[in-house]
Amino acid sequence: MKHRRPLLIAFTLTLGLGLHAQFRKYSNEFLNIGAGARGLSMGNAQVATVDDATAGYWNPAGLVNVKDQPQLSLMHAEYFAGIGKYDFGALAIPVSGGKRTVGISLLRFAVDDIPNTIFLVQPDGTINFDNITTFSSADYAFIFSLAQQVKVRKKHDLNFGINAKIIHRKAGDFATAWGFGFDAAIQYQHRNWKLGLVARDVTTTFNAWSYSLNESVREVFYLTKNEVPLHSTELTAPKLIAGGSYNFKVSKSVNLLAEANLDFTFDGRRNTVLSSKAVSIDPKIGLEASVKNVFFVRGGINNFQKALDETDSSNTKKVWIYQPSVGAGFRISNVQIDYAFTNLANQSNPLYTHIFSLRLDLKKKPKK
Repeated sequence: MKHRRPLLIAFTLTLGLGLHAQFRKYSNEFLNIGAGARGLSMGNAQVATVDDATAGYWNPAGLVNVKDQPQLSLMHAEYFAGIGKYDFGALAIPVSGGKRTVGISLLRFAVDDIPNTIFLVQPDGTINFDNITTFSSADYAFIFSLAQQVKVRKKHDLNFGINAKIIHRKAGDFATAWGFGFDAAIQYQHRNWKLGLVARDVTTTFNAWSYSLNESVREVFYLTKNEVPLHSTELTAPKLIAGGSYNFKVSKSVNLLAEANLDFTFDGRRNTVLSSKAVSIDPKIGLEASVKNVFFVRGGINNFQKALDETDSSNTKKVWIYQPSVGAGFRISNVQIDYAFTNLANQSNPLYTHIFSLRLDLKKKPKK
């Protein structure tokens, strides 16, 4: 009696096998996609300059820049021809006369209608397509942020911020995970210079996985030589993001903002510009030109990697590839709409996606 390996797509995305907690190099990767069309169009270089509700994602210290009224930010994106859906929402509320800001952010990345082919092949070896069902694999993150402004001296601003993250991951009725973690960050400004530093998962972030497999599923796993998953704990190693920016005053109405970020990871060697067993460094670069702070044009580059040269028939030559992105935005009164045209592959094999986001300043009602 022959059996085929079931095509458990969600399991390949979410399984964390093993009895003991261990670091996963690409754990909770949905938290590294980005937030807001502005940041995505600037190549994810944001930790120094972010100053709106999306700061709860990029750098919680930047929330202090939301001073006069609450601010709402919303974003929706679809990846891989609509297979993956990514949603982001954030609310920033200034308190203490604008010296402190609290924020709430929600992220969801989901793949729906995944075929469950566990029982496609019946015990007698025949195929029954009626046994195919579908399920969804979804990742959620709830981020609670607090930012505090500290006046160092005249024309020197120093902001501190922290995040508390609750993570929920679910793969149909098969697997669920709950976890939590913390981020800590600072943002410093002096005249046209801005610096940012974010320690993500500073205490390590963990996911505790639990699995619900009935006896029929376990039997199919055994017969098809698939490993039966056990309850496990998955750890995300700390990550450090440092960035700096400078705002060039081109004229009275035109500004040019340039920012560069460096991502430091400590979970082993990665395919980055600088890589070692101790630390890997991944650079990001972003530009934004603005006219009267109303019209915006943006561009960025990130995700530098070495890959095989597609023109080399021997498959031995490697070249540097990168992911470019561009975007634009405009502001009308208390509403800002941003657009990003981002690259999911590389400059030689483009797979682009369109991203729109909305920023709304919630005006306070005037006092009677």
